[in-house]
Amino acid sequence: MGLLSGVLTLPLAPVRGVLWLGRKLEEEARRQWSDPASVRRQLEEADAAYEDGLITADERDRIQDELVQRLLDNPGGAGR
Repeated sequence: MGLLSGVLTLPLAPVRGVLWLGRKLEEEARRQWSDPASVRRQLEEADAAYEDGLITADERDRIQDELVQRLLDNPGGAGR
């Protein structure tokens, strides 16, 4: 980038920074969403909530179905 283009695009630096941050946040959210360890932890939490009487069997089953589907929808998640 030349000196002139650097000076002319300087006012856009905050916008580029916000866009970069948004991309990084999205990447991290997707990584956590599809992380098998996170899904396992949520499955265990659903089981514990059911055992403690906080949710019904139907609610637990729905949560389990959603979590398993999340792993199946993510090609890298189920095979790790």
